[in-house]
Amino acid sequence: MRPGIIQRLTRRIIDRYWRRLLDGLNRCVARYSLLGNPEVFDASIFPWTRNLEDYWPAIREEAEAILRRKSNAPPVGDISPDHRRLDHRRTWRVFFLWGYGYRADQNCLLAPRTAALVDEIPGLVSAMFSVHEPGTHLPRHCGPTKGHVTCHLGLMVPPDPDGCRIVVGNQVYHWQPGRFFVFDDTCQHEVWNETGEDRVILLLHVRRPLRAPGRWMQDAVYAVVRLSPFVQDVRRKLAAAGQQ
Repeated sequence: MRPGIIQRLTRRIIDRYWRRLLDGLNRCVARYSLLGNPEVFDASIFPWTRNLEDYWPAIREEAEAILRRKSNAPPVGDISPDHRRLDHRRTWRVFFLWGYGYRADQNCLLAPRTAALVDEIPGLVSAMFSVHEPGTHLPRHCGPTKGHVTCHLGLMVPPDPDGCRIVVGNQVYHWQPGRFFVFDDTCQHEVWNETGEDRVILLLHVRRPLRAPGRWMQDAVYAVVRLSPFVQDVRRKLAAAGQQ
């Protein structure tokens, strides 16, 4: 069977069974997670967070240099159409270093110290500089999978905590420069930047540590996700935006 036919068949299967795959993974993760199943995690349970926190001024310096050119970080909806409903104002911009397990080599050349640090993170799925411009509001939403946890390293954080915040579940949290905030983004969360300054973080998705057989299912689902039309479409858009 020709490769093109195999790819089309694979995409049809993924489209049809996508939700079932994710629902099965989420149940498996909740059962076999080595971290429990909280909404928000103590960042220190991941030993690598300390290293990135130690070098956060260098990470911020690279982010500042890249973001001086606004075109380097397009609106997230231009890269991932699924995110357009969250960002109607086009004020959430991203610069990818890793996306869904694929390294953006050209972008990493512009942030070599950050790239070297994130390259060493076990189970890294995605890494990006994430910018919320003034007026950004991401309404209440949740991510698709418990298979990874979401990690935010504060780089440029407006000093007004009331105007720049995230709610996870029913609890309000704030970013801090040089510190990680780690949470399960399958929990309902909402984000605001009501200040007059950009909020910039290093946003990471990292695989959640699991016991077997949960880890085996996680590996299988991620292998399928990497082939999915959604991920391949994002990769094409990143390449078109010069972010590969």
